[in-house]
Amino acid sequence: MTANLTTVRRIVQLMIGLFLFGIGIALMVRAELGVAPWDVLTQGIVLQTGIPFGTVTIILSVLVLLLWIPIKQKPGIGTVLNALLVGPFADFGLWAFRTPDSLIGKIAILILGIVIIGFATGLYIGARYGPGPRDGLMTGLHRVTGWPIWVVRTGIEVVVLIIGWMLGGNFFVGTVAFALFIGPLAGFFMPLLLVPAARSDDNLAG
Repeated sequence: MTANLTTVRRIVQLMIGLFLFGIGIALMVRAELGVAPWDVLTQGIVLQTGIPFGTVTIILSVLVLLLWIPIKQKPGIGTVLNALLVGPFADFGLWAFRTPDSLIGKIAILILGIVIIGFATGLYIGARYGPGPRDGLMTGLHRVTGWPIWVVRTGIEVVVLIIGWMLGGNFFVGTVAFALFIGPLAGFFMPLLLVPAARSDDNLAG
């Protein structure tokens, strides 16, 4: 019975985390003060192609997952759901929210978006169903190359940021704020939201 309740909690926590992750992305986009590096790339592709934001997010997630193959990184259930659902959830958030008229309002939803993404990261990683496509690429490259996590993450995000900015994505103060605060926020929330589970469940974590 306890194991079943734990599984239900993990699934619910995963889905809420992915939903909130998409909402947090949408809030940052609506703030118009700069978005996370990967979303700068997404915005740039949207501007160049006219493809909806959520659809581009899914396409990029699938392409990133293909990069897992040569580094032999194994996805979990949460990895696949992350790739498929965050984009539509972000589109829902973009439909539900509008850009505030005042600068104070924009700053407020920027901060709220970053905090929500940090909390959502703790939720879906804490559910132990596998990392998101981009986090898994980072940890996989760290494992294969032996380079420090911060070097791998910084290298990946600088590359996607430059490409996205060249395509017209919104690189501004919000991008810097995200880079500075998302790590500490996720680090704060993950231990609090980690779901305890029996050893037999660990293989589901990916």
